[in-house]
Amino acid sequence: MSDLRKELGEEAVPRINSGVCAIVIPEGSVDLFRFREGVRKAAHLQGPEEFDQLCDALAEWCDDEPLRGLPDGTFGTRKAELREERMDALRSQLEAAWWAGEEKWLRTETEKLFEHMPEQDWIFRFYLVTHGRELGHVARERLIKRWTKRHGSPAPDSDLQDVIDELRGTPRRARGTALRPVPDQLPACKHRPFGRDELMRDLEEVVQERQTAGRSALIVLRGLAGIGKSTVAYRLAALLRDRFPDGVLYANLQGFAGADVRPADPEHVLDRFLADLSPRTRATGVDGKSTALRSALARRSVLIMLDDAVNAAQVRPLLPGTGTSAVIVTSRKTLGELGAGHDAHFCTVGSLDDEAAAAILQERLRAPERGGHGKLISELVELCDRHPLALTVVARRLEHRSIQGISALVRDLRQERDKLDVLHLPEEEELSVRMALACSERALSGAARRLLWQLAVHPGPSICWNAVMDLGLAGEPIRADRAAEELVAASLVEFRSDRYSLHDLVRAFARHEVDPGVDGPRRGFEEATVRQVLEHQLQNVRACDRLLDRHRTLPVGDPDAVSVCEPEGLEQAMALLDSEYDTVQLGIQLAYQKGLERYTWLLPMALVTYQWCRHRLGEAQRSLELAREAAEAVAAPVDCAMVYRMLAGTHWRLGQFEMAAAQLRRAVLLSGQDNSESGRLSLARSLHTLALTLRKQGHGETAEEHHRQALELYRVLRDRSGEAAALNGLGTLHYDRGEYDEALRVCADALHLVETVDLRGKADVLYTLAEIHLSRSERAEALSLYRQASEIFRELEHWHDESKLLWLYADALVAAGCSREAVQALERVLVLRERMGGHGVREVRDRLEGLR
Repeated sequence: MSDLRKELGEEAVPRINSGVCAIVIPEGSVDLFRFREGVRKAAHLQGPEEFDQLCDALAEWCDDEPLRGLPDGTFGTRKAELREERMDALRSQLEAAWWAGEEKWLRTETEKLFEHMPEQDWIFRFYLVTHGRELGHVARERLIKRWTKRHGSPAPDSDLQDVIDELRGTPRRARGTALRPVPDQLPACKHRPFGRDELMRDLEEVVQERQTAGRSALIVLRGLAGIGKSTVAYRLAALLRDRFPDGVLYANLQGFAGADVRPADPEHVLDRFLADLSPRTRATGVDGKSTALRSALARRSVLIMLDDAVNAAQVRPLLPGTGTSAVIVTSRKTLGELGAGHDAHFCTVGSLDDEAAAAILQERLRAPERGGHGKLISELVELCDRHPLALTVVARRLEHRSIQGISALVRDLRQERDKLDVLHLPEEEELSVRMALACSERALSGAARRLLWQLAVHPGPSICWNAVMDLGLAGEPIRADRAAEELVAASLVEFRSDRYSLHDLVRAFARHEVDPGVDGPRRGFEEATVRQVLEHQLQNVRACDRLLDRHRTLPVGDPDAVSVCEPEGLEQAMALLDSEYDTVQLGIQLAYQKGLERYTWLLPMALVTYQWCRHRLGEAQRSLELAREAAEAVAAPVDCAMVYRMLAGTHWRLGQFEMAAAQLRRAVLLSGQDNSESGRLSLARSLHTLALTLRKQGHGETAEEHHRQALELYRVLRDRSGEAAALNGLGTLHYDRGEYDEALRVCADALHLVETVDLRGKADVLYTLAEIHLSRSERAEALSLYRQASEIFRELEHWHDESKLLWLYADALVAAGCSREAVQALERVLVLRERMGGHGVREVRDRLEGLR
């Protein structure tokens, strides 16, 4: 050591007082140390980098035999340790080469290693992995048999046995293979998926069918924020997990995670997936890594869950190609672009049904309390509009509340301005409807944000395409079509059956939290929006009403900056009003609340004939009461008289003849104030309608007097329909007095007048004639007239009048012994009464039961 110290110096051979001799080796100067450092670095790398590092490390072994030339007697143990160290590195090198795609290198090296060290089971395993499939079944089985005879059978649970089983087509492990790591990344689901069992079964079937057919499956769950998409996805993935033996991958794409959180970069997600699967790739860039992922999944069956995607571009690089893997994607966007090039199954997750929604709330109540709170629970379900997140927040608030506390919660939720405060738990960011919707709203363009605000101002519950386009013209014009598409794509607006609608919570959020971003005061923009909504409704309802009642005139004026859908016929007009009815009813309420008298009286007047046809008499009465108040303030006397007549007609149909007579006397007085042609026509109609009402009250003489006054006015005005109606009224009075011949003569004159000019008037006259002939025992003529009148009412879609007439027609058929025809007539009555709300249905069924 002293001689060495003289040669190398004190730094290389330090003096140690303990008597132990030491030599300090310069770093990197010994092959063993360089080898070990290379192996250590490789342990922190993956894929190609790991393989390259191990190749460099093993290159330090210039000789397969360590410490060659030293005697085994002294250095045998040390040599064995170094051989084992090298073998471990070789084994790691083969693993890394496999995942790095170094197939050519593997083929060469495994052949060499197997020739020199065939007894090593791990070398035989890699040899089979690399060469096994090309050997053919016979040669491979002969090789396996020879190896096991010489070196023993592999352990049943060994990696070698797994590879043998896989080559034979009988994999023994439930998940993965010896050379394939099996990720299982599915997070635990935080919430129970109430009410989604049927949806789960349907989605399971979709995945199973495609897996059985050897195809990949793509499930896209889309819908409103907080609607439960992730809960459905977690549960579905848990149910499907065992069908995917190569594991489950998961990524939260953070598409709508918040203002300070950027959506996940698909390349970063690819890096993680590729690392988790240890793929054999040197790929770079999104396209290259996406290709590598598809290659890695081609012979695997992996379930991938991608939660909260921001758009299709974020998802597309993460999708498999061929193979039997499946992907479940959740997003607030519709992601319709994924349908191009992928056999995607799109599913919109909607609100819960009443039972499931109530179950979320009842879960937080103690069992004894659940029955006692049933009514309050139902109200809470309705106020949350069956929205899972809103219900979850309310459920948390229920935990420690008494009945009085729950009642207070109901009161707060009824106030739209307070609703979002109730549905926000500040201590838990994820339990806030306001914050969930804000994340969706922040991603909108200015035009889409403005239209969303306008749709919230619109009374709802739904709005047609033309009305949405008209909204874009209010205030500062926008391309409403593109803005609407954006809102639908963001799941903030639902588009179904050619109509747009907002969830109640979205409406509250948009109305109170969204800034429409307009120049000038918001109040002015709101007023312009409301007027645009109501003008669109008025012009379109009136266009339909002209076909229902060709004789009534309304001072609606020409359309001003709104589109009008002119129906081609009566059937289309009724269909349009069927679809718009609920919206128009809310429009009337909106006009009344905003003090817009023009729309408050004209909209009910344009709608009333339809309401009579559909027997919506209670709603007609309420709307006309508002119309009367507004008309008295702004309309001309003749127009006010018309409102009173329509209100009287509604009372008349409700059997409230005294109230109807009072309204009609007011109409007569108002009509008398105007001596113009329109005033006299109004007076004639008011007198005629009053006469019909007086007859119902048993005042025949007064009724006849009013009919004759109306008849004279109609003749002077040359109004054939009015003249026929007055004559028909006189005919009914003759009929009441048993003067059948005179009644027939007068009604025949009426029929001649309206035969070709007024279908409704013709049906009324035919009905009167049928009654007269029936009273004269002329049953055949009566049945024919009943049938003609009912066909006209059916054509006009006057459900109530058709139902009433068919009921009488059935009586006449039974009396004539025509029971089969009577049953057919009553079956039609049953259908009509069910359409009109079900009143009197039991009576019809009982009568049918007696006839069958």
